[in-house]
Amino acid sequence: MRKLIFFWFVLCVALVAKAQGPNNSGSYYLSANGQKGKDLKTALSAAIYDHTALTYKALWECFKTSDVRPDGKIWDMYSCTTNYEPGGPAQGANYSKEGDSYNREHSFPKSWFGGSVSPMYTDLNHLVPTDGYVNNRRGNYPFGETEGATYMSHEGFCKLGSSTLPGYSGMVFEPADEYKGDFARIYFYMVTCYESGVASWNCEMLAGNSYPALSDWALEMLLRWAALDPVSEKEINRNEAVYQLQGNRNPFIDYPSLEQYVWGAATNREFSYDAFVEVDSEGNATAIHNPTNSCGETKDNAIYDIQGRCVGTADQLGQMPHGIYLIHGKKIVR
Repeated sequence: MRKLIFFWFVLCVALVAKAQGPNNSGSYYLSANGQKGKDLKTALSAAIYDHTALTYKALWECFKTSDVRPDGKIWDMYSCTTNYEPGGPAQGANYSKEGDSYNREHSFPKSWFGGSVSPMYTDLNHLVPTDGYVNNRRGNYPFGETEGATYMSHEGFCKLGSSTLPGYSGMVFEPADEYKGDFARIYFYMVTCYESGVASWNCEMLAGNSYPALSDWALEMLLRWAALDPVSEKEINRNEAVYQLQGNRNPFIDYPSLEQYVWGAATNREFSYDAFVEVDSEGNATAIHNPTNSCGETKDNAIYDIQGRCVGTADQLGQMPHGIYLIHGKKIVR
């Protein structure tokens, strides 16, 4: 009996060691395996909450790793015309107009969670370098969509004005389309990571509870932003940099469309950390990442149906009923 128990222990350890999560995350999200909807959000919170709380001063140095463009300049998501040298004279300097300096922006404003409260105050997952002047114009207004009647940054990149969305009519700040998904996934991270405290935070985008945590109008908007602006290489690289700097990850970057499992059209689908099925806004499978070989074949040769179930091997596709299938992690229409 002892030998049998030892055998199963070794086997389990070997399987966990072999497990491959996305972006080299390994078994980081194993504790959330099999969860869905509200319970998945809670499980993810437990997986990602513990991390090293950085100092506010240390963020300047972190940006040199996490937020530098391919050309070596600071990656500013609030302005399309800045070219700041990391750590150069523009770092934290005074400003009177766009292009004068960059600072440390709480993209999820600190006033919403009480100010200089650790660890949110220095959580690099939502702190990004931005143009100081544009950041000042944003203030602590919620993200939203607007015609920009109050203010626009250079070339209309970001806008400030009354909300044009149903459900909220107050003042909002609208980021550029190319970064809307980035900010949506940051917000999904914040209300998930800090699930235990988010009900007491105060903002028009928040619902005053732990789930769904986001108000109806904000959740609908952020889900749409995330779908229209999918995870980019920039986000993947930044997520890894943040992990190296403070020791935790943003699961909504590691698993594209994960927000649909937590709040959207796939809340009835179980999460799999090493065979994740990417879905669209209707809950339909569109790709499978790191699929298991439940067909008894290598994952590269397996064919999956739209529900992510292994139904055969790739050479059998011609014999399958007409429909949508997943092969090599890609959608195939037969």
